[in-house]
Amino acid sequence: MPHDFRLDVKGTLCPIPVIKAKKMLAKMSAGQKLLIETTDPVAQIDIPHMCNQLGFTLLETAAVDGGHKFLVQK
Repeated sequence: MPHDFRLDVKGTLCPIPVIKAKKMLAKMSAGQKLLIETTDPVAQIDIPHMCNQLGFTLLETAAVDGGHKFLVQK
């Protein structure tokens, strides 16, 4: 997953992953990619929902040992 920025929110629970992702995405330029790493099982619902609500593109989702990775493009 090639990316411009990485956000490690492993060990945090809803709504922290989404709040931190929104803050980081707000600082990024259009077209840049953010890799979000999380262990929160609810992030499987929350991250795609955030993308749909705010107009970001969810490029890739991957289940990894103990969590998930999401690649979001602003």
